[in-house]
Amino acid sequence: MMQKRFGVGLGAGYACVGTGVMSRIRRGPWWVVPFLQLGRLRNILIADVGENVPFTIENFPYRDPLGRETVTFVREYRVRRRPSRFDATMILHDGRVVDYLGTHQHLAVDLELSVGDDGSLHLVSGAQRFYEGPLIGFRFPMLFSGRARLHEWFDDQEGVYRIRMEVHNAVLGFLFGYEGSFRCEFPEAADAPERLKPVRHENRV
Repeated sequence: MMQKRFGVGLGAGYACVGTGVMSRIRRGPWWVVPFLQLGRLRNILIADVGENVPFTIENFPYRDPLGRETVTFVREYRVRRRPSRFDATMILHDGRVVDYLGTHQHLAVDLELSVGDDGSLHLVSGAQRFYEGPLIGFRFPMLFSGRARLHEWFDDQEGVYRIRMEVHNAVLGFLFGYEGSFRCEFPEAADAPERLKPVRHENRV
């Protein structure tokens, strides 16, 4: 089931749409809120907290304007009437997965992926680059950012996917995290809906 979920691609011809509940969404102390609110402006971070929060995750394949095969990882959380959204699009470049974050792909993040003995997925975010316009581009200091650690697996007994993620900063400590479960459908797809695609595609990795 994990292979099917992460087998989304143009060659596979299908998408993955997950619907479920985050049993808990939490954040660090009050002084991390401005950091989260800043990221919220471009759908890079979530500032809301709550329990039993409905959410969706949509993974659709498409070929971006630069010719790269891309998969959306768009999450939407309904803590309030107006949903909060986290936008990410992933590509494979020179043997590594690069995750572009936000509506304008401002952040490019290297991802380290591994598979546990039980078939679960472990993801750790690595180096980050910030891009804005054709002239601005620099390695984003981890002092001002966070490192994400994600664990996802399929619960055979309950027939659901389970996910747990935390983001920590080297100085500020815990910034944000969530845990929950969801079920997936796998509709046919050869392209992603425009609403899931970023406003701007970044050519730098």
